[in-house]
Amino acid sequence: MAKVKIRTLKCPYCGGTDFVKGYQAGHGGIVSAERPLTGTWLYHTICLSCGSVTRSYVTDPLKLLKKKNSDNYKNNT
Repeated sequence: MAKVKIRTLKCPYCGGTDFVKGYQAGHGGIVSAERPLTGTWLYHTICLSCGSVTRSYVTDPLKLLKKKNSDNYKNNT
């Protein structure tokens, strides 16, 4: 994991300002209920001072929708 500066200025738990990004390995990814064979990684921003996860996110949330719903969402935005 690489140490990176994140937009979060301070950890809400300890006030730390150094963070690292990581992702859940193995079977820790997110699998869609609508598309059970499709999944995506779950990424985290972690405070280096206290180890708290300050943010969790997926990079492509539309991948979790059914193809038809994903296309409709893209066309409406």
